[in-house]
Amino acid sequence: MDIDLSEEQRTIDLAVRRVCAEFSDQYWMDCEEEARFPHEYYNAMAKAGWLGITMPEALGGAGLGVTEASIMMHAVTSSGGGYAAASAIHINLFGPHAIVVHGSPEQKARWLPPLIQGREKACFGVTEPDAGLDTTSVSTFATKVEGGYIVHGRKMWTSTAQVADNILLLARTTAKAGSAKPTSGMTLFYTKLDRNKVEVRRIRKMGRNAVDSNAVFIDGLFIPTADRIGEEGRGFHYLLDSLNPERILVGIEAIGLGRDALERAAKYARERVVFGRPIGQNQGIQHPLAEAWTYLESAYWMCLRAGYLYDKGLNCGAEANAAKFLAARAAFDACTKAVLTHGGMGYAREFHVERLFRESMIPRIAPVTEQLILSFLAERVLGLPKSY
Repeated sequence: MDIDLSEEQRTIDLAVRRVCAEFSDQYWMDCEEEARFPHEYYNAMAKAGWLGITMPEALGGAGLGVTEASIMMHAVTSSGGGYAAASAIHINLFGPHAIVVHGSPEQKARWLPPLIQGREKACFGVTEPDAGLDTTSVSTFATKVEGGYIVHGRKMWTSTAQVADNILLLARTTAKAGSAKPTSGMTLFYTKLDRNKVEVRRIRKMGRNAVDSNAVFIDGLFIPTADRIGEEGRGFHYLLDSLNPERILVGIEAIGLGRDALERAAKYARERVVFGRPIGQNQGIQHPLAEAWTYLESAYWMCLRAGYLYDKGLNCGAEANAAKFLAARAAFDACTKAVLTHGGMGYAREFHVERLFRESMIPRIAPVTEQLILSFLAERVLGLPKSY
């Protein structure tokens, strides 16, 4: 069994790092402090062809798998941009998957090339303030009218909605009480984000301020029937196709974040001299950092294992969830230790580890909590009774 990256995968890693190297720590600090979307970085990634890595070759994408996308996103987050760099392009890798799998040829030709080329941006409207992770309880409703649907409702934590041209939107077309199953009666749309009918309010948050998160209020948005993906009422099932890839990608992005923080901590420990010797000579500094490396390394290979299974068409639910769980904790641990290694200067912005530390909380919460992952593994792997 060969546990290693292929030559093509190594080439992807190096090529992505070359693009990311054009954007300095100062660039990312400025984007963070100004709460400014990293348009220059986004455009550079589009120009280099990376926004279409998982999309069909016939439409201008690379047609590669989740494994290659994971290698790409690990390179992105470990190159200094952290989750700001990842989140600016993240939706391109898993968001359009429902379109790729369930969209009509006309829809794919109309929607995917602008995303691949970076001419249009999309946001993902699923989470709601009164539903959270209970997606079957979304209340945003699309009422059938002549030629399409009229939508009213609210979405929460919608990333990039400030700059997005389109929205991938999940809405009920049949009330939950009137559906055969809780997972039925939801429909998926991809449509223009008409700001005359949609209000986007930015959420002030702890970190990753370069990429906006928003509360979205939809009041009378008309969506043409041509913008419905697949069959009416099947939207929840279409979303399931993207859940495991999203967990894998979020996990490996977290590992890149943690490895960047760990590298910065080790560099500081080599250079910082106290009492006539570098602090990295002290085991009290060495051991926590070495331990962080072991956790990051093990989580990295779990992510690639999950990606491999997905790309082979094999069941990877347990591995994808475990990868996200392990990676999030390993990243948080590494970023915490990086701040502590810097001592007081870890609290200062000039060394950047505080920025990475703030972002390391994201994968512990999103897109699914640790508690739900553990409940899933207990039920599906260990055969224990369902607890929720």
